[in-house]
Amino acid sequence: MHWTEPSRAMRWAAGAALALALGAAAVAAAVADNGPKTATVSVFASGLANPRGLAFGPGGDLYVAEGGDPSGNTLSSAGVCPQVGEVGPYTGGFTSRISRIDPQGNRTTVVGHLPSSSTSPQSGSLTSGVAAVAFLHDRLYGIEAGAGCSHGLAGTHNSLFRVNDDGTTTEVANLTAFQVAHPVAHPDCCDFEPDGTWYSMVAAKNALYAVEPNHGEVDRISPEGSVERVVDVSASEDHVVPTSLSAHGNFYFGNLGTFPVAPGTEKIWKLTPSGGLSVVASGLTTVLGTAWNCGHLFALESVTAPGFPIPGVNPAGTGKVVRIEHDGSVATVVDGLTVPTAMTFGPGDDLFISNLGFGAPAGAGQIVRAHLDKDTLCGGDGEDE
Repeated sequence: MHWTEPSRAMRWAAGAALALALGAAAVAAAVADNGPKTATVSVFASGLANPRGLAFGPGGDLYVAEGGDPSGNTLSSAGVCPQVGEVGPYTGGFTSRISRIDPQGNRTTVVGHLPSSSTSPQSGSLTSGVAAVAFLHDRLYGIEAGAGCSHGLAGTHNSLFRVNDDGTTTEVANLTAFQVAHPVAHPDCCDFEPDGTWYSMVAAKNALYAVEPNHGEVDRISPEGSVERVVDVSASEDHVVPTSLSAHGNFYFGNLGTFPVAPGTEKIWKLTPSGGLSVVASGLTTVLGTAWNCGHLFALESVTAPGFPIPGVNPAGTGKVVRIEHDGSVATVVDGLTVPTAMTFGPGDDLFISNLGFGAPAGAGQIVRAHLDKDTLCGGDGEDE
């Protein structure tokens, strides 16, 4: 694929054209699967470069991980180190950044010039850099997906880093080195990413927990930099491409799967801190986000049409957010999204969603804000899982 840059699934011949064709018209009102629901949807911020993970800071501003600008990723490491098959060779640059967006939707750069990489033009120039952000003890952390020699950036590696008050960064853990030293049981044979492609991260239990889709693992990273694997997802589930991670007592993550998209074939797992896995929801499609509110689990489905999301072949705007009901059914609460990549609940229980987050030129990305009424948010009894 290569959204998470994770699996052979992501051969988009026209990702940028998809983003340009849709723009702000990609958001729409909600339509429920099992009853009328309402959501007021608007564009909260625009002009972003492949937005990914989101986190609200202690002061109430929204922090956004931005993958970067494919037009600025021109460096190559071909001939220097092994390259990634199928979607490679990558080209790299330093176009990724972390942005802060105030309550009025105004963006400022917190830290820029971070490693970014793009797949080959033939596969859509899909671009990733900083994949996720999180706050632990009021300190901002970022996790990288676009660094490393296999991503066109010789002399770099993927890492977890802390953002300092002066706008500099301090590396906490070398994640490329950890994955090299600790291989998973069943890595993908044909689209293996030597440097990994980290996707989602959450602060919990005095540490940061992160998911890496290409190898298929969830790891615990302490603020001091020790890395410990919580679960090797590939060992029991094979190459399912785990993506989103959220905490609600235990941890919950969904999976993207591989392309072509087969609607209804993906799942959400519960992960205990000791590494126990169990399925809590199924029948989903291309899950790239999970979040909890009002005792309900919500899932972000990035593309729900079957096949390959190529303009003129498959319809655009098929991304949506669904609420998982306690009987296993789902209710759509937001739809009409285009390649959404992450979500988080914010002040007033509004839902903030990274939209146009893959295959888009710099400046096309959006943060969409969805205001959900109480019935849409809580529906039913809202008991915790």
